[in-house]
Amino acid sequence: MSRSALFAALIAATLAPAAHAESVAFDKSWTTQRFSLFSSNKYGFQGNAMSIASDGSVSLAYTRVKEALWGAKSAKWSWSVSQSVPATDLAKKGGDDRNASLYFVFLPEAEAKALGAKADVRKLLTSQSARVLVYVWGDNRGRGTALSSPYLGNRGKTILLRAAGTGKFSESVNLAADYKRAFGGQAGALVGLAVSADSDDTKTAIRASITGLALN
Repeated sequence: MSRSALFAALIAATLAPAAHAESVAFDKSWTTQRFSLFSSNKYGFQGNAMSIASDGSVSLAYTRVKEALWGAKSAKWSWSVSQSVPATDLAKKGGDDRNASLYFVFLPEAEAKALGAKADVRKLLTSQSARVLVYVWGDNRGRGTALSSPYLGNRGKTILLRAAGTGKFSESVNLAADYKRAFGGQAGALVGLAVSADSDDTKTAIRASITGLALN
């Protein structure tokens, strides 16, 4: 390549618009899923923000990802915790409380198209072809520690981002790279997002919020 052509290519790359992250609204598209008749968190949906209140309870809030964002490779958000559960071992089933978890649910694209908008979160999370990355504020091991999910088996991977405790932080995750490390190969379609909080085992309380969730 000539110097003039190389210079032109560099200028074009510099001026090219950056990939745009699209916000995920916390709106009426989110639904809640109880795990017990007698225990449920309270989620507040306020457009750019979700509030979480958990009092010795556990449940999950879920939304489908629109098809235009099925190929998202990264995600970002901010979260804060003003009241925290104690650190627990998130590799063990039972006693595994956490302040907040964000689930990113992937399916092979053909299966995603076949399911359409009909499948609820239970059906997606129990699909044998589903793969789930779960980013968590909890436990007390180091950032980036990856744990096998005690609930999803080899279909899910828990990635620790923050140890149990209070504070406010911004996160940016590489879904494509984390998927490859967790499961090998390329991710399928990102079809679902979920948020959960869990305080039922330690009978404690959580007050938290998530804002600015966006996919790119």
